[in-house]
Amino acid sequence: MYATEILSDERSLVLRLIEGDEDAFCELYAAYKNRLIYFAMRFLKSREYAEDIFQDAFAVVWQGRRFINPDASFSAYLYTIVRNRILNQLRDLSNQDKLREQILSQAVNYTNETKDEIIANDLRQFISRALQQLTPRQREIFQMSRERQMSHREIAEVLGISVNTVQESISISLRTLRTYLEKNSIVSADLILLLVCLNL
Repeated sequence: MYATEILSDERSLVLRLIEGDEDAFCELYAAYKNRLIYFAMRFLKSREYAEDIFQDAFAVVWQGRRFINPDASFSAYLYTIVRNRILNQLRDLSNQDKLREQILSQAVNYTNETKDEIIANDLRQFISRALQQLTPRQREIFQMSRERQMSHREIAEVLGISVNTVQESISISLRTLRTYLEKNSIVSADLILLLVCLNL
C-alpha cells in the first residue's frame, strides 16, 4: 500500500491506532517515515539522529495513543513531537561534552585518579547488576540499543521482531532499572540511568 493511499484514510487508521491496532500503527509508521526523517535531517545533518528521533516520536505515539484526538490533524501532532525532539537533540549535541563531565564529576567525587577508577568500576558493576533484573530478551535489546548504539529499526531487523516490540521492551527496561536503582543505589537513579544511556 502506497503512502498516499494510506493517508487518504488516515482518520480510520488513527481510530484503529487509538484502539491498539498494531497494523494501523505500522501503516502510519511507514507512511510518515521518509518525510519525517528528511524533515529531521534538514536540521540535524545526520540520518542516524533523524531515524532515532523518528522512532522515538512513534514510540510516543504508541504509548500515548489513547489520548490522541482523532478529529485533530495527526500530521500536525507528529510534526510537533518531532520538532520538539529535534530541539532537544540540538541542545544535547551542543552540551554533550559538558554533560558527560558533570555526570562523572557527580558520580565520582574524588580527585585521586586511582580512586576515580575504583569508583567508576564499582558503578559499572552496579549497573551490570541492575541489568540482571531484566529478562534475557529485554537485556539483549537494551544492550544493543545502548552499548552497540543500534537504532530501533536495526534491532528489529536483527532479532526478527517489530519496531514496536523493540520500543516497548526498552520502555519496560528503563522502568525496571529505575525501580531497582531507586531501591538499591546511594547515587540518584536519574544519574545512573544517564550514565547507562550515555554509555559512559
